[in-house]
Amino acid sequence: MSAHAYLGLGGNLGDPRAAMAAALRSIDARKDCQIVAVSRLFRTPPWGKTDQPDFLNACAAIETDLSPRALLAVCLETEQRFKRVRQERWGPRTLDIDVLDHGGKSYRDDHLLLPHPRIAERAFVLVPLCDIAPELMIGGESAAHLAARFADEPIVPASLDGEWWQAGDA
Repeated sequence: MSAHAYLGLGGNLGDPRAAMAAALRSIDARKDCQIVAVSRLFRTPPWGKTDQPDFLNACAAIETDLSPRALLAVCLETEQRFKRVRQERWGPRTLDIDVLDHGGKSYRDDHLLLPHPRIAERAFVLVPLCDIAPELMIGGESAAHLAARFADEPIVPASLDGEWWQAGDA
């Protein structure tokens, strides 16, 4: 595998735990992607549009042969398989999968900017990311350092460990 990448996952409609678990298993089943670490699940308040149910969020580390753009395509295809509908920005969703980082390198095209431009603003990304990559550098600062700013956020673990996505546990 050629690159270490990080994904952010979330959802708040239907059964987001089951959708995220199935999505991770689907990505892991590919020959060009291997899940190497998954954070605990976290229950997080909505962000941006606050009049909706709480979310479940997690992060995953993968080894992949895919380019950043091809990995984004896999994420979008996976969302569609789980009935993701993009009706309103920051609105409710069954499943959301974001590419957060790909090999620690900057990347930009018409559809993707890496590292993800809003990681540092989002506790719902940083807290799960710190479970698996506290040392990941984002804009010159570690994920752990950035996450420390959100210590008072109402984000609570919703699983004991990162094994929640495994076939028998979802």
